[in-house]
Amino acid sequence: MKPMLLTLIARPDVEEVVIDWLLGREELTGFTGQAAYGHSREHGSFSLVEQVTGRQRRAMFHVQIDEAEAESLLAAMREELAGLGLRYWLTPMIETGVIV
Repeated sequence: MKPMLLTLIARPDVEEVVIDWLLGREELTGFTGQAAYGHSREHGSFSLVEQVTGRQRRAMFHVQIDEAEAESLLAAMREELAGLGLRYWLTPMIETGVIV
């Protein structure tokens, strides 16, 4: 089984929904969340302040998952989190571990 890193990007108004959903998934042992900013040349959805600063606040989540479970997790997200505008990418991990 190859470890994968699933990165999710969410708007602030759906951050808690995503956190609750991830916490409810039995196949996940945990995840990391952090504040982030999205930058884009497409300012159609930016507020005036965001247009001036050139960024929008976002929440970013990192989930380590086995390759075999990744597709079923993404399928569940597409069904249960539809309409939230989540962005994601799935990246193979070369190595993972704990340094004690």
